[in-house]
Amino acid sequence: MSAIIIRGAEFSDLPYFYEICLKTGDAGNDASGLFYDPYIIGQYYAAPYLFFERDLCFVAEIDGVPQGYVIGASDTFAFNKWLESEWLPPLRRRYQNYPHEKIKTDVEKNIATLFYKKFDPAGEAARPLYKTHPAHLHIDLLPSLQGKGQGRTLMETLFAALAKKSVCGVHLGVSRTNAGAIAFYRKMGFASLKEEVWGLVMGAYI
Repeated sequence: MSAIIIRGAEFSDLPYFYEICLKTGDAGNDASGLFYDPYIIGQYYAAPYLFFERDLCFVAEIDGVPQGYVIGASDTFAFNKWLESEWLPPLRRRYQNYPHEKIKTDVEKNIATLFYKKFDPAGEAARPLYKTHPAHLHIDLLPSLQGKGQGRTLMETLFAALAKKSVCGVHLGVSRTNAGAIAFYRKMGFASLKEEVWGLVMGAYI
């Protein structure tokens, strides 16, 4: 049996981040068929974390190939501010000529729309969630890692890194159709904080 290794992420893991994000992007299932541009989902939900706070990015690999990751930001307000000033402007320029007639689904359309969502400093700073659960995370595992306890190991690794930064709490978003993920998060100590149209916001204290 091949050994599974958990390690800190490197910039060279970026291609795998895009791939894993895409192949888990449909409520944990392969979303390849939902996108004209297979990278667009990773442009928002995976890649920026490597460049903002890489010490909160961890991968699980088998035989040297990343099969899953957990990524986070210790300060969601600061992360969103950085997205607005550094990460999103070049993406907006790139995607301004996006061939919208080739967009396959509403999922792809919604992600493209996220690039143009403006950062509201006053509104963001006033969100109670950022006081109780200032950090946030994403975790995605390919089927090769699922059911092997690696999700828990990745989460515990991230929690330890957040604790070293004196972070009091962390939150995440999950589709209400992803029952398996919701059950997993509850086992990890997360509770529902808020219901949204798209799903649940869940949080845990560190």
